[in-house]
Amino acid sequence: MSDTREQILEQIKEQGELVRQLKASKESKEKIDEEVSRLLALKAKLGGDAAPANQKFTLKTPKGTRDYAPQQMTLRQGVLDKIVQVFKRHGGEAIDTPVFELKEVLTGKYGEDSKLIYDLKDQGGEILSMRYDLTVPLARYLAMNKISSIKRYHIAKVYRRDNPAMTRGRYREFYQCDFDIAGTYDPMLADAECVKIVAEVLDTLDIGDYVIKLNHRQLLDGMFEACGVPPNNFRAICSAVDKLDKSPWAEVRKEMVEEKGLDGATADRIGEYVRLSGGAELVEQLLADPKLKAVPNAVKGLEGMQLLLKYCSLFGLEQRVSFDLSLARGLDYYTGVIYEGVLKAEPGSTGSPVKTLQNGDQAPEQGGTVGSVAGGGRYDNLVGMFDPRGKAVPCVGVSIGVERIFSVLEAKFAASKVKLRTNDVEVYVASAHKGLHEQRLRVLNQLWDAGIKAEHSYKVNPKLLVQLQHCEEHQIPLAIVLGDAELAQGIVKLREVRTRQESNVTLAELPAEIRRRLQE
Repeated sequence: MSDTREQILEQIKEQGELVRQLKASKESKEKIDEEVSRLLALKAKLGGDAAPANQKFTLKTPKGTRDYAPQQMTLRQGVLDKIVQVFKRHGGEAIDTPVFELKEVLTGKYGEDSKLIYDLKDQGGEILSMRYDLTVPLARYLAMNKISSIKRYHIAKVYRRDNPAMTRGRYREFYQCDFDIAGTYDPMLADAECVKIVAEVLDTLDIGDYVIKLNHRQLLDGMFEACGVPPNNFRAICSAVDKLDKSPWAEVRKEMVEEKGLDGATADRIGEYVRLSGGAELVEQLLADPKLKAVPNAVKGLEGMQLLLKYCSLFGLEQRVSFDLSLARGLDYYTGVIYEGVLKAEPGSTGSPVKTLQNGDQAPEQGGTVGSVAGGGRYDNLVGMFDPRGKAVPCVGVSIGVERIFSVLEAKFAASKVKLRTNDVEVYVASAHKGLHEQRLRVLNQLWDAGIKAEHSYKVNPKLLVQLQHCEEHQIPLAIVLGDAELAQGIVKLREVRTRQESNVTLAELPAEIRRRLQE
């Protein structure tokens, strides 16, 4: 049986290599599928998924993923906690949804990016896919539970079958951090609050100067119509425009004409508009444009922008927002306002400029900006796609690009050589000599029962110097030193680790004294 198994394993190896060669040479799908079927049949002969006893494992994370050490997790959790505080300040409620959805829920919602969805094998009659973002699952949740209004936030991992660029923070598994307002409200009130939330998050995290770019999907559609783009080509051209912040106009124009089949003169007319940016004065200028005035969609979009900029001004965001006609956001479900928070390059910065696309995807970026760290917009029709009667629930939301923010902060901490504290232990229970481990346990139990974060050595008779060095290395603020003479009197020594000052404290008063010291 052993020889037969060895032969099958060798055949699997050879067949796997053949499949890889066929894929590399871009053979027909039929040919590849045929050889993949043979590979699966060989694997089935093994009679199970058990690995051979002598198998050598490749110790690495899957492509497009990474591990996070305690220092990195401390930094990440600190960022998420600050973001959640902002979300709660605006009335956000937390929800969670499954990490996978029925495939039919996800398909057809992301335009050209639908090819990046991770599909799973048939699971007991259900065809499933890993969630691509947190917005479509929210829409499904609202429709399924017949919820017509909510302010929700959701922080969770999403999955994209992208080509990862690990050095630039581009992953296949990454966090999204979303805030959405669902419900029928008066124009631009909820939209302006989402822009304010972006500003508050970026101010709270203090990661550098930024600008929040604003545009309107109706204005884009109206602009395309005014320039002569066929209606059935709007989404494809919008997807091309969305690449302007990482590709020069010449490349985007080439894609429009050669790949999307757009007339060259039409592309040039689009080019005149998408290079414009400004504030309220630009809205006035465009409202007077004869070509745009003739298109109702364009006028509606411009009037919406006018109101949004007014509300942003009331929120004190005049210096933070920019009306930018190059902003397109390629996802198909946007219907109104769209926005993107972009970090500006620091003076004298020589780092490679990168642009983070929606929530974590990164690519080279042109000009004087570092990259997008937030994005979102209005999507009024998405929930209606899932409702049996097509009942619409208007929604607007924002997603914070936390992976990009993490990478910026990680780089800052690495440069500063500051060591982050990775635990919350408030006091360490140490013993001055042998034979005190049972007393340590009694004191620990007293502290834990009082809600104090405490730990000790897992050696029966540790050396005092080693215990105190542990406190300094892990930045534990207080240490309790037990000794026979002190315990006989019902007292212990309470030591401030940083100053090394000690004082006697009774066991009865120990929890209260520790709390008092920690509050100083």
